[in-house]
Amino acid sequence: MLQTRVSVNGLMATAALIATVACVAPVMAEDFNLDALIEAAKKEQPITVYGVSGKIVDTAETFSKVYGLQATGKKVNEAGQADLVIREFQAGNVIGDVSLGMDAGSAVAQILPQGMATNWTPPDLAADIVEGQRDPLVVISDPQVWTYNTEKYAECPVKNMWELTEPKWKGKVAMLDPFEKPLYADWFNQLETHHDAAIAKAYEDYFGKKLETGEASATAAWVKAYAANGPLIGDSSVVSEAIGAAGQAEPFFGITATAKYRDNKSKGLKLGLCDAIQPFAGFLYPSYGLIAAKTDSPNAAKLFIHFLMTEQGIGNQMVDGKPSGNTKLQLPADEASGVGKYLDRLVTFSAATVGEDFEKRQDWQDLWRINYVK
Repeated sequence: MLQTRVSVNGLMATAALIATVACVAPVMAEDFNLDALIEAAKKEQPITVYGVSGKIVDTAETFSKVYGLQATGKKVNEAGQADLVIREFQAGNVIGDVSLGMDAGSAVAQILPQGMATNWTPPDLAADIVEGQRDPLVVISDPQVWTYNTEKYAECPVKNMWELTEPKWKGKVAMLDPFEKPLYADWFNQLETHHDAAIAKAYEDYFGKKLETGEASATAAWVKAYAANGPLIGDSSVVSEAIGAAGQAEPFFGITATAKYRDNKSKGLKLGLCDAIQPFAGFLYPSYGLIAAKTDSPNAAKLFIHFLMTEQGIGNQMVDGKPSGNTKLQLPADEASGVGKYLDRLVTFSAATVGEDFEKRQDWQDLWRINYVK
């Protein structure tokens, strides 16, 4: 195995990169042998895995016990992972061999095209992964769903996303900051790119007339009006408690991760999924599983990716309502949000345009900044 510890400049770095990428090159299904991969991994150095969920620590420990290998999991947020992968590649000193859930836009627009990380889809599982989620490999998706307080309301009080631009909901909708969590800006772009007609139809359904706007799209018109209605911006705990805390006379409506629904039991929250809101009940943010291009342990990294695509490897995150990229794995029946019944009502990010999301992210953030009213 070739180790690379050279500058990223010049022909030596180019040759080293090509050799390293070859270590994680695709393998045809008929040629793939899991036992051989395990044996090759046992000859390599321990690996470190970055993940956006703290559960990656337990996953790495389980992996280590199952295969007799050493893996360490570290919780690193989406943007932090992208930054580390870039810096480690440039320094020629890889710490994180596997990345799970880095900023999707950075992955598709920067890191993969520049050869800083590589994609590997387990050949023996590829048939169970939707074609559009194989490259990059979507290990798991994080649902962000419109949510209401079930103690206050017998059913979801909002039927249409355009209602959130009305005076009734001024200052009464909670969400994460599109600047701190740019996945929301990326969601705006996915809506405009793939579902703008649905946003326009929702306007017509709600207001009883066609949308007339000076904005570039129906989605831009919605984002502008929604921002101007002054949503409460906070971190995930602030948002979920503003929506779901018990005993509120006028609780917030909002959008939050299904993982927060576990607080219904642990903290007595009253979070309910607004499944019927038009045109969409939320979106699925992809968590890509990528391998550092300069890893010294490409086979161990592959094995970890393979492990993540199994119930044993990803089940501890599926209990939070996060569907696996492996379609044979189903969400637990007792998962708190019940999102498994409504996945077809969520916008699925198209990998083909995630790079465009990244390129247009600043434009959406600027639109938000200009129109946002506290």
